[in-house]
Amino acid sequence: MNMDLSLIICTRDRCKQLARCLHSLRALAFERPWELIVVDNGSTDRTSAVVKEFIDNSGLKAVYLFEPNRGKSTALNTALRTAQGRILAFTDDDCYPAPDFLARVWSAFADAALGYISGRILLHDPADYPIAINDSTTALTFAARSFIYAGAVEGANMAFRREVLVQIGGFDPSFGPGAPFNAAEDVEVAARASAIGWKGEYRPEVMVSHHHGRKESDVARMWKAYGIGAGAYHMKLLLHAREFSWFLRSVYQVRRRIKLNVTWVLWEPVGAAKYAYLYVTGRCANE
Repeated sequence: MNMDLSLIICTRDRCKQLARCLHSLRALAFERPWELIVVDNGSTDRTSAVVKEFIDNSGLKAVYLFEPNRGKSTALNTALRTAQGRILAFTDDDCYPAPDFLARVWSAFADAALGYISGRILLHDPADYPIAINDSTTALTFAARSFIYAGAVEGANMAFRREVLVQIGGFDPSFGPGAPFNAAEDVEVAARASAIGWKGEYRPEVMVSHHHGRKESDVARMWKAYGIGAGAYHMKLLLHAREFSWFLRSVYQVRRRIKLNVTWVLWEPVGAAKYAYLYVTGRCANE
């Protein structure tokens, strides 16, 4: 049976977080046909057992996939080849979607011109450091063929039309956890969707809670990863000549990023230089 929606979660060696995430999915209320796809990106812990136990006992249509080649984007592309949904929603293994998450995602795509969305990400535990969230209540529209700034789309809460991801060839394996650039897989794939003419939106009514468990001591490492990923993303815009004006926009917006976090900006040149090196040596995608 064809599915209206597929919910995709990629995980690696985080079976405890994943178990809590999967438990939260039991509260999802969505009356249309949908499926859950969990991609195990080479875990060596009890991840497979946790997923299989959930599949046996939840009553939900779910698929477990094992992708041994490391990299979140590689694992997401594995899911893309299996997913049957017309709409593909994504969240992380340490997130808890709101009960109406799938219904809200589905409603958003009533607009035929909409190719992708990102949603609100709340801090689940007040004891965690307030990072990797977006609690804005202001809706945004990203016009087709427009520059998508780093942070505009977040992988913990995003969705795409399946046809969009197929058209652009899926996710870039150079980006995301486990890849040469440990971030920016989300904004990079949204940028390619924008480049071929799809509109995007930030929809604050589409919500997940992020139970990331990170404390203040973890923050510098995270901003470093974000900065390197953003720098690589901006260099890709330049080297692939997708829209030179987009690269100029990224340079102009450095002031906004400095206000957000200086560490992020200081690491961007490192990511840009690394991407340029891998590109000229043929170790990054050339689409």
